[in-house]
Amino acid sequence: MNDWPDTAAPRPLWLVTLADLALLLVGFFVLIQATRAQPSALAHSLRAGFAADEPVLPVAAEGVMGFAPGSAVVPDGGAAISAWARGVLADPRVSLTVTGATDGTANDVDAATGSASLLAADRARAVAAILAPLAPRRITVSTASARARGVTVTLAFTGDRQEKKP
Repeated sequence: MNDWPDTAAPRPLWLVTLADLALLLVGFFVLIQATRAQPSALAHSLRAGFAADEPVLPVAAEGVMGFAPGSAVVPDGGAAISAWARGVLADPRVSLTVTGATDGTANDVDAATGSASLLAADRARAVAAILAPLAPRRITVSTASARARGVTVTLAFTGDRQEKKP
């Protein structure tokens, strides 16, 4: 009368929970390592790991690292970030967000106020001032919590989608 096959005994709940926790822990460590790398270097290494071709779109982020503790002076004068932004901003749909950050230590703060947030904003403004002649209306400045002494420039597509011509 019963046409249903017998089901196997389920795995113990503790085994499933242990596996889930182990995967979460591995994911957490990957996230920690990913935030320490340059965004463009991370994107290139992921692409290489999956044997993927270079993207048609430009790399979504670039950074300026190596600020001296407590300083907002751009290390290399901004030549590299300016060249990258010039290429990216050739597309009129692109806008940039310049995000400054500090490393969270006691000596990486604004000298006048002792504020890490003000120093992060000063770093972002210094890089934005270098990029402003390229496209002043398409640049936004922001700050981030303690990460590294640097500035990250990310791009977003804010214009209309371009249709491919047949």
